[in-house]
Amino acid sequence: MKHLISIHDLTLDEINEIFKLSEKLKRQNKEGVQHHLLKGKTLGMIFTKSSTRTRVSFEVGMYQLGGYALFLSANDIQLGRGETIYDTAQVLSRYIDGIMIRTFKQSDVEDLARYGSIPVINGLTDLMHPCQILADLFTVYEHKGQLKGLKLAYVGDGNNVANSLLHGCAKVGMDIAVATPKGYECDAGIIAEAMEDAKLSGSTITLTEDPVEAIKDADVVYTDTWVSMGQEAEKEQRIKTFSPYQVNGKLFSLAKEDAIFMHCLPAYRGFEVTEEVIDGPQSVIFDEAENRLHVQKAIMALVMG
Repeated sequence: MKHLISIHDLTLDEINEIFKLSEKLKRQNKEGVQHHLLKGKTLGMIFTKSSTRTRVSFEVGMYQLGGYALFLSANDIQLGRGETIYDTAQVLSRYIDGIMIRTFKQSDVEDLARYGSIPVINGLTDLMHPCQILADLFTVYEHKGQLKGLKLAYVGDGNNVANSLLHGCAKVGMDIAVATPKGYECDAGIIAEAMEDAKLSGSTITLTEDPVEAIKDADVVYTDTWVSMGQEAEKEQRIKTFSPYQVNGKLFSLAKEDAIFMHCLPAYRGFEVTEEVIDGPQSVIFDEAENRLHVQKAIMALVMG
């Protein structure tokens, strides 16, 4: 692994390697064992989109790995504003050892990787959220003891999280059913890539407008906010469109009895999910949030080590 741009780029062996190292680093962290795998290394963290979990988990993760994380906001860096991405990538490659970027355009991440000479990690774009989904799959593995053959149901907006879930489930052999309203489907290119991977892994991909069809017999039920950053003007229309896709007790009861509930956070209780589900005994949202730290540490150690 030279970069982490998309889960589609990874082999199953690389994903398993990430999970194996995540498990080890998580255990060592709980035992108070130092693991300075990136001692003396510096990660530049570029944020043109703000975040709680991404910033804290990467910054703390770098500290625990013995390195240093440098926060660069949109106000601190000239990315795409007067200075070309080519120049930015070249300059940063002379100063630091890796870049994590959380931004709007997928092309910004790809161009940084193309023009620079250091590893680039995709912290989120409007198209993908690979670090989140690797942490999600690791969380499912912790709770279920396996991934292949399980069914994950995603209900809601066909956004970056849904796109990367398609990539991730198809790679590891999990069946995935995605229920989205008409006009809010996942990216067509990503669906095609996931279909390719599903043929190799044996997983099935179901795309539907019916949340009941998606959730039936699911081992994992997943949803995300209906109104992502930058979509505030569409809020009223989105709430109206997505209200039939709310994960409430009635809908969740159609999944398997031992199904777990997941949400990448931030969550808006009473909209995409009700309190009885997200705060209920089958919710693993905080395990999921914690695992961002451990999985991203593994990713940084593997690409920057």
